[in-house]
Amino acid sequence: MKKIQLLPPRLANQIAAGEVVERPSSVVKELLENCLDAGARRIDIDVEQGGVKLIRIRDDGWGIPEDQLPLALSRHATSKISELEDLEAVGSLGFRGEALASISSVSKLSLTSSAEGQEQGWRVQTEGRDMEAQLFPAAHPRGTTVEVRDLFFNTPARRKFLRTEKTEFGHLEEVIKRLALSRFDVGFHLRHNQRTVHQLKPAESQLERERRIAMLCGPAFIDNAVCVDVEASGLRLWGWVGLPTFSRSQADMQYFYVNGRVIRDKLVAHAVRQAYRDVLYNGRHPTFVLFLELDPTGVDVNVHPTKHEVRFRDGRNVHSFLFSTLHRVLAEVRPQDQVQERSPLSESPAPRASGLAAGEFGGQQPMALQASSSGWSERPPAGRVSDQLATYRSMHAAVDQLLTNGAAGGIAKPAESEPADEEVPPLGYALAQLKGVYILAENQQGLILVDMHAAHERITYERLKLTWADRGITSQPLLVPVSVAVSQREADCAEQQQALLAQLGMQVERMGPETLTVRQLPALLRNADVEQLLRDLLADLMEQGSSDLLEARQHEILATMACHGSVRANRRLTLPEMNALLRDMEVTERSGQCNHGRPTWTQLDMGELDKLFLRGR
Repeated sequence: MKKIQLLPPRLANQIAAGEVVERPSSVVKELLENCLDAGARRIDIDVEQGGVKLIRIRDDGWGIPEDQLPLALSRHATSKISELEDLEAVGSLGFRGEALASISSVSKLSLTSSAEGQEQGWRVQTEGRDMEAQLFPAAHPRGTTVEVRDLFFNTPARRKFLRTEKTEFGHLEEVIKRLALSRFDVGFHLRHNQRTVHQLKPAESQLERERRIAMLCGPAFIDNAVCVDVEASGLRLWGWVGLPTFSRSQADMQYFYVNGRVIRDKLVAHAVRQAYRDVLYNGRHPTFVLFLELDPTGVDVNVHPTKHEVRFRDGRNVHSFLFSTLHRVLAEVRPQDQVQERSPLSESPAPRASGLAAGEFGGQQPMALQASSSGWSERPPAGRVSDQLATYRSMHAAVDQLLTNGAAGGIAKPAESEPADEEVPPLGYALAQLKGVYILAENQQGLILVDMHAAHERITYERLKLTWADRGITSQPLLVPVSVAVSQREADCAEQQQALLAQLGMQVERMGPETLTVRQLPALLRNADVEQLLRDLLADLMEQGSSDLLEARQHEILATMACHGSVRANRRLTLPEMNALLRDMEVTERSGQCNHGRPTWTQLDMGELDKLFLRGR
């Protein structure tokens, strides 16, 4: 058996570096967090060969006094916490005191700094097996410069795992992007191999912030994003969320910050995914730049070596706040918010906008259509979904009147006596129906194209949800109760949440240490796989503290009913019917997407149409 002995300081730091320093981007992250914690307002980053050869970061922060410089490169040395109570309410990005010591153990590191009131700056670096700090005078303005050369020069096994220069720089740039999005008050300047990549000035106003986001995430994101700023119960959520139609094939444009710290968290991801649930196309990922602010004592940031994960002390409340806020924000976007002639942040025309309508549903119920040998006939709406087929002729007498007053050539526009341009609705007035599938309409900006079936499907679905919510959950006893074998933890959860399950229309009883019996289900789910439904529900309750699974399953059934009960392709609608459909879209929540997440309408403004025909060239 080998003898127990203390590890040499350099080896101990190299082991610690395995957790903190994965690649050049890890070094940049740690050093930039130190700059921000030191009150920097301008940060210059110079890198060479993807950061492997050189990383030089300079800031104009408070600086480090001469007598504290040697200690700065020691392990577990920090000015950010001093006792346990500080750790329970961390307000800084860094706090472990390991970064500089770990980085210096796997590279050639020097730190030069000058604090306010000092006559000159000083440089410190470590040498030898014991990593003794050497101090030298050096000219330097107030602030700090850290220079890291030849990363992993003394740990060749780690260096072999590095990728190409382009890949490593891509990771490094992403780190800078994340921090630049979190601190709009700080200027960031990045150069790679003596070439300027980013020059980001401090952004104080809303317009300047959106310009920075456009530079880092692309102008298309900010053109298709909705601002959010909501505060409740000691929580504040603000930032930008992308419209469902501006989704991605990968989750590569999702930036979430808790008290300024970028994080990846399962609870947050679940709340966001739930908010987008019935408006996002299958397999697509939403986009967002969001900031959650709360009391530092309400979140534990000391749960991961790289500080990427956090733990909320009241996770259920945070989840509920995030979901309800985003769910409502996405529902409240109106078509007029999405119909724009030109992007405010670029010279080029804005991307084609696909709309979300908003507001609580109101107005008269539509008449229903039934097919006959002579065509369409009207009858009052019935309760069955099959009776929800749209005829809108009687709903909007004003539109009929406008058409009667002389809309020549089938173009439905206001009468001469009405204010023409100012009163044109966001989705305009119908011109014609194309191939029995699309409605063509004219608004102030140009041409609107509407997928008739998709739009009516969403309208029907939202009305069914409102009707279902008004009537409440109808439960149905099972003819034969279903017994389910579960773990003791799952059985304990079911017993503790029995009242909640009953509110959701599900009666579950504990029959033994590891046995549950389901006696009652919501009526809409009477044909569901009871055992799998219960297991999924308990999994949600144990992980999130709450579950919307039963509601989601019932909504899936309502969506299917809405799909079968909506206007089908190749059915001819009159101009009044088409116009009424457009008006319904403008007052129905989430009308920009059908129940499957596909867009229901799109805009082609005059600039885009002129470009297609080379007009003005």
